[in-house]
Amino acid sequence: MFDKIVIANRGEIALRILRACRELGVKVVAVHSEADRNLKHVRLADESVCIGPAASVDSYLNIPAIISAAEVTDAEAIHPGYGFLAENADFSEKVKQSGFVFIGPNADTIRLMGDKISAKKAMQKAGIPCVPGNGDPLTDDPKKNLKLAQEIGYPVIIKAAGGGGGRGMRTVHTEAALLNAIAMTKAEAATAFGNSTVYMEKFLEDPRHIEFQVMADSHGNAIHLGERDCSMQRRHQKVVEEAPAPGITEEQRKFIGERCAKACVDIGYLGAGTFEFLYEKGEFYFIEMNTRVQVEHPVTEMVTGFDIVKEQLRIAAGEKLSITQDQVKLQGHAIECRLNAEDPKSFMPSPGTIEQFHMPGGPGIRCETHIYNGYKVPPYYDSMIGKLIAHGEDRKSAIARMNTALSEIIIEGIKTNIPLQHEIMNDSAFQTGGQNIHYLEKKLGLY
Repeated sequence: MFDKIVIANRGEIALRILRACRELGVKVVAVHSEADRNLKHVRLADESVCIGPAASVDSYLNIPAIISAAEVTDAEAIHPGYGFLAENADFSEKVKQSGFVFIGPNADTIRLMGDKISAKKAMQKAGIPCVPGNGDPLTDDPKKNLKLAQEIGYPVIIKAAGGGGGRGMRTVHTEAALLNAIAMTKAEAATAFGNSTVYMEKFLEDPRHIEFQVMADSHGNAIHLGERDCSMQRRHQKVVEEAPAPGITEEQRKFIGERCAKACVDIGYLGAGTFEFLYEKGEFYFIEMNTRVQVEHPVTEMVTGFDIVKEQLRIAAGEKLSITQDQVKLQGHAIECRLNAEDPKSFMPSPGTIEQFHMPGGPGIRCETHIYNGYKVPPYYDSMIGKLIAHGEDRKSAIARMNTALSEIIIEGIKTNIPLQHEIMNDSAFQTGGQNIHYLEKKLGLY
């Protein structure tokens, strides 16, 4: 196991990684921006290094500064968390070239799965079902593009090969709108991702978003930890996640999960990853792979009793997976509510000072947050300030416990989305389970 690592992130995920390191006896170096000197994990770390001004481009996205921090503190490895540089192949490569271990997959794998076209081809080869569409880059030939759309069948969706986070995609319902949509998506992709390549797929109108958690080591072993349902979304951003997904059978779980694990072995994957699917009319369709730990990993940890972050560290240190597939057992149900510093109606960010904070408790409750009384939520980063997770013997129990926890938590001084999360937990359709990815936006009048 490593003696010391750098955590190249901030907020609740940085604190989560620090806690895993503490359990394994690993020393922690916290890198931080000038705006984040008072983050909880910075205060708790063995060492800390300021890597630049508040702006992410000058700090958390500053590769030379992060590597320099590892050099001056004699660290051995760098954990990227999620967001920022977590899925940046150049970062993974430069970390390795500088003599450090990148806690995650190698650069080639990140590039393979980061490009939606190459990822889809790799999954098709591994026998994983994909959304209808050939997955090839669209050419500049209008006739070919019109013919392809006709073969797939409207509506279709135009996607950027290097896209993600809900950006770089357009839905097309008619032939008349197709060519203009392709041109606009190409232009947007070139600006946002530095890659104008786009491709076409069938647009699934009422799917759910279901993802499978995988872990793979450097010894040819890979497992899946079951699935999560992340269909409660607003503008392609997840709001509530749960495990297991309502209505998914053990046979379906085994069928898709085993293929995801096999795909990891086929592509030489290393560490924690997530295969994301659209699920409609009983069928799974692969859309992308996240080559990092996910925000919603705690719900999987709660139903499996398995520590994903500690396993990331063990795998990166060269150890074999600590469990086999037949040891993975799902127990009960878990739900996660993302806690954001934002107006619950307008969704405008709400930075400011936390004047009072009280964390909820009770059986099956887990609260992952970096905030504390007097902490100032800065305006420079993502609005998420924490996650509330509830585990129960079944889904009904988990929802009841989440409702109780949401009524107990106190965050004063800023606005939060806690009222919205309360509303979702008490929504009869949500309580039934199995709603599609458009349900929340329709409920909020945004779709």
